[in-house]
Amino acid sequence: MIAKGTVHKYGDNVDTDVIIPARYLNTADHKELASHCMEDIDINFVKNVKEGDIMVAHENFGCGSSREHAPIAIKASGISCVIAATFARIFYRNAINIGLPIIECREASEKIEAGDQVEIDFETGVITNVTKSETYQGQPFPEFLINIINKGGLLNSLK
Repeated sequence: MIAKGTVHKYGDNVDTDVIIPARYLNTADHKELASHCMEDIDINFVKNVKEGDIMVAHENFGCGSSREHAPIAIKASGISCVIAATFARIFYRNAINIGLPIIECREASEKIEAGDQVEIDFETGVITNVTKSETYQGQPFPEFLINIINKGGLLNSLK
């Protein structure tokens, strides 16, 4: 399983209220959530994101509340993977549960910049920054997580 795309870069402690502001939680429509993704931290995100793009952040990505709306908004916006130095544990679980690939890699989160072209091999954990001709070793996904993500989330993998 490979993801390729252009990077959208963020810093530390990007919380779920920034990913999808609470004022939009009255809908379960994935496309509606995606239309407001990251708007309080990056007003141009929804205009610039393209299918397959990659989000990169530093420490504690997805901290805050336990809402599944945050990874749903990211996935529905077209982001194919989120790379961060660390993730909040509840966000990590929610992302996997809805089939959003995420990978922890401190070196990648520090060296990758906005606009870089990046490729991720989930089976090996290798992240390639095509723009800078660099590779970073992230944590590969075990087979059961690849199965969950390939099926579009935990519930679909159980069917």
